[in-house]
Amino acid sequence: MKTIRVSVPGRICLFGEHQDYLKLPTITAAINLRVEVSGSPLKERQILLHLPDIHAEEFISLNNGELAYDQERDYFKSVFNVLRREGLELENGLECTVRGDIPINSGTSSSSALNVAWARFLTMAASSPKPEFSDPAFIARMAYLAEVEEFGEPGGMMDHFATAFGGVLHMEFNSEVKLTSLKNRLKDFVLGDSGQAKDTKWILSHVKDNVLEAVKIIQKREPSFNLMSCPPQDVDHYHSFLTEEQKNVLQGALLNREITKKAKSLFMQDRFDHQAFGHLLSEHHEVLDRWLGISTLKINRMLNAALKAGAYGGKINGSGGGGCMFAYAPHNPQKVAKAIEDAGGKAYIIKVDTGIKEEKV
Repeated sequence: MKTIRVSVPGRICLFGEHQDYLKLPTITAAINLRVEVSGSPLKERQILLHLPDIHAEEFISLNNGELAYDQERDYFKSVFNVLRREGLELENGLECTVRGDIPINSGTSSSSALNVAWARFLTMAASSPKPEFSDPAFIARMAYLAEVEEFGEPGGMMDHFATAFGGVLHMEFNSEVKLTSLKNRLKDFVLGDSGQAKDTKWILSHVKDNVLEAVKIIQKREPSFNLMSCPPQDVDHYHSFLTEEQKNVLQGALLNREITKKAKSLFMQDRFDHQAFGHLLSEHHEVLDRWLGISTLKINRMLNAALKAGAYGGKINGSGGGGCMFAYAPHNPQKVAKAIEDAGGKAYIIKVDTGIKEEKV
């Protein structure tokens, strides 16, 4: 086996935040901030991981059974375990280095990108590769299982497919994930990291649990109710038997569904309207802030500063409660970046990027 390099992008969720686990559509864009795993064989039956970005190392002893988890979200081991159940075998040990420039724990899918990159690295290192090991959809599913199902987390599959495939994607979530690649006519964005830590697990479960409980309550009275077809204005009909919190997050889910439909139509037009795109981003943010309550005062300040500096629109990115926002700035990204930094954020000028990149050297 030669030295292997795999890199995977982060992502921004353009439309459909908090929708994938409700089986509602989303639109994502991969970005040119990436995580890379590189490595080569070791004779010893072990995996040595160098993690210079966080000044750490991990050591995994390979054996004939499942790897025991030693910490919360023990992703290097969970990816290995999930792939091993699918027939992964390693003839040698591995010495690897993991580096990246995706902001960590800030809503740009650093953990999902890491899991996708690690899954693809291991499948490339397999002693007997299977045909499906090179399929981005397979890699995305394995990364999802390792990150979400293995640890009982509340998230969905959107991030794993967005980072594995790259580009601009419309996703539908039924028994299988249906991907539609949208023509990328997008220009520069400015990503702004607020530096505010966020509790992704709590926020996801808070929003998800309340929406699903609201649906359950309504369906007991109206068995035909479903999230794909209910008009947003009909939420008022359920006031008397939903809590205020349940009503709010349900209203938000339905409004976001409609915004995502508008956005898909925009991408399908012959002439792309950049200003309309920006307005839809800001409309989406208003829903996330007002109805789901996932934005923060600092992120709102950063967004307002970006708009005053000439951005066409923007929104919070990821699960919320902190982390990142982004603004669409096709003509003046440097000015928008400065405005975001003056408002207390760390700014990155970013573009849409491709998915998994791999090589053996």
